[in-house]
Amino acid sequence: MSKTEYRAVIGKNFGDEGKGLATDFLCDKAYNNLVVRANGGAQSGHTVETKTKRFVFHELSSGSFKNADTYWADTYHPDLYKLSDEVNDFKKIAGFIPRIFASKEAGITTILDVLLNMAFEKARGDNRHGSCAMGIYETELREKAGLKITLGDLSSLGVKGLFDKLFEIKESYIPKRLKEENISIEMIKEYADLLNDRNVLINFSNEVLKNLSLIKVVDNEKSFFNGYDQVIFENGQGLLLDSECERFYPNVSGSRTGLTNIEKILSRNNEKLNEVIYVSRTYVTRHGAGYLPAECRSEEISGLTKDNTNLPNEWQGSLRYAFHESIKEFVKPVEEDLRELNYRPKVSLLLTHLNETKETVLIKDRSLKVDEFINQKEILKTFDKVYLSEDKYAENIKG
Repeated sequence: MSKTEYRAVIGKNFGDEGKGLATDFLCDKAYNNLVVRANGGAQSGHTVETKTKRFVFHELSSGSFKNADTYWADTYHPDLYKLSDEVNDFKKIAGFIPRIFASKEAGITTILDVLLNMAFEKARGDNRHGSCAMGIYETELREKAGLKITLGDLSSLGVKGLFDKLFEIKESYIPKRLKEENISIEMIKEYADLLNDRNVLINFSNEVLKNLSLIKVVDNEKSFFNGYDQVIFENGQGLLLDSECERFYPNVSGSRTGLTNIEKILSRNNEKLNEVIYVSRTYVTRHGAGYLPAECRSEEISGLTKDNTNLPNEWQGSLRYAFHESIKEFVKPVEEDLRELNYRPKVSLLLTHLNETKETVLIKDRSLKVDEFINQKEILKTFDKVYLSEDKYAENIKG
């Protein structure tokens, strides 16, 4: 075992809990930090604010303001086409470009995945899955069909090789996906035109190979991890959107949002988590379609402030709000997630947005002041430590 400390940040609900805040907070715990993105892709929108800066992180880690390096694991799906915009936007605000490392086995999200995602969501009409239309689920399906394109492949493929690979996928695979979804070309004409436009594939291939220069591929993951004081796994979305979450299917993510990928990575490197932090607002939010237990009107949360990260958009509509169902349901997804491990690390809870609820955890029919909430027997049994956040600044987190 190395002297490196391993921690994980996991959303407890449907996402938007404050994982960026938690990651930024943890980067103060050590000087030399690596933040690992191990699930999903560019669909993440993790906000970090300081007294002078604000940024929404998608593919860069939320520890970037603290000079943490970013690592894309083999279970992450980078979108190299979008990467340069994020890097350039961050440089304008922070004055530097963070270092990005990656596993050569990380499978990229392509323009075909994004266009298919958009087309299918549009064709579903009122039966949309609630996708953010970033192509993650389509990437997962394409890879299961044996058509994965890794970061390691890109250097040998070059621009022409990548174009040829994408063209082959367009010709052989996309018709099968349309048939699986029972959607005709006529139903998605706007996107069909883009899918059949050679220039779209050419432009994508050129941009991807150009942005590949922003990344350094890692050969020995274990040795790489051991070069840091602290490795933080920053997951995207939340436990209730896990691809295997039957309760909320089909309105779930295409990725594993809990400990599954993290444990796979650590296990092969003979390492274990020191701490896992589950993040939850004092209430629940959901962006996109699907069942939302104990849903309420925004007006029922009296201190609610404007969420500038989760603004209404074409794909997911407006942010929705709810109370927590019960104490039992609060801890249930955490306990289920911990079963992925054959050991039990320190298990912590970060409660965010306390300022919006007057230090009260909003539970259907039984809201509790935070001191009373954290002393409930179910909370005491599940969590070893509780962190409290009353505002948007990591330095003000208590616990």
